[in-house]
Amino acid sequence: MNDPIADMLTRIRNAQMVKREEVTTPFSKIKFEIAKILEKEGWISKAEKVEKGFGEVKIKLKYNEEGGPFIQNMARISKPGRRIYISWKKIPIVLNNLGVAIISTSQGIMTGQEAKKRKLGGELICEIY
Repeated sequence: MNDPIADMLTRIRNAQMVKREEVTTPFSKIKFEIAKILEKEGWISKAEKVEKGFGEVKIKLKYNEEGGPFIQNMARISKPGRRIYISWKKIPIVLNNLGVAIISTSQGIMTGQEAKKRKLGGELICEIY
């Protein structure tokens, strides 16, 4: 597996398509931080680390009243073969602030809005909307 973050996003996307309640992915610090941001922003219900073997990240998915997935689209922006770095002035506004951009900065992984407030640029990991 060359891109574990894209794998995590694909697992979430696939689980939502078949209306699964939760999905697990192998643990890494960056994936756990991304899942915690999704939980804090209200895109998923819960993200937790499960001590099983090398560890897993268990993500409890969230659906709207009609039963549709809460996350409509997840786009991986920076990839292993092509890293995308941006300054804090060029952080994108995702779907008129209805979505969220996740950025890896020198002070950790955070949302685009938080990075703009702190005037931090970094690697644009993905966009969720």
